Amino acid sequence: MRVAGLIRAVALIFTLVAMWVFYRSYVSFGRKTIRLPRWLGMSSKETRLPKTKCGLSKSCLDNFFAFKISSGAANVVGPSMCFENEIIMSPVRNNVGRGLNIAVVNGSTGHLLRKGSFDMYSGDPERLMSFLAEIPDGTLVLVASYDDPGTKMNDKIRTLFTNLGSSYAKQLGFRDSWVFVGAKDLKYKSPFEQFLKNNPQTNKYEGWPELLELEGCVPRKIF
Repeated sequence: MRVAGLIRAVALIFTLVAMWVFYRSYVSFGRKTIRLPRWLGMSSKETRLPKTKCGLSKSCLDNFFAFKISSGAANVVGPSMCFENEIIMSPVRNNVGRGLNIAVVNGSTGHLLRKGSFDMYSGDPERLMSFLAEIPDGTLVLVASYDDPGTKMNDKIRTLFTNLGSSYAKQLGFRDSWVFVGAKDLKYKSPFEQFLKNNPQTNKYEGWPELLELEGCVPRKIF
């Protein structure tokens, strides 16, 4: 009987200890579970990086469109265009080509209207002239060069780009780098343009200047 009583006492003590351990663990787990969402919220606020459209260095105001354009790199990597956080032309999309890559968007809504690639080395400039001449009023025009944008560019094409606000269209030549954002019948020069002359003494790539990148915030309906 004494042995049986001792066994029951040990079993009771073991049960009480197990219940105490379980209770402590349950309470501790419950407290952690309650605190966890608050801790995650604080962490996300502290570590979350601000997201900007097209990966711009800073956000645009509500009445502005965000854009980022890069020209092609030599004749190896094609150009890319992002507008309002949408990649509209890029090598990944397989919708860019040698020469000039152009996208036309609505200046009020930002919706893409037209896009095309025009080979200015072996292609027909008449197709580009028709494309530019048919650009409607109230639109923005994004341009990125790739490989050779200027070999077959004639005076009419240069004038059409100048009327869109370009300062460098009349200088554009063989294998120059060029990125540009303009608008139909712009009354002044666009502030969104970069140009780099093909120069064997300064070229970054053999036979080509380095690629150009242009980003910014275009005001709606301002053009």
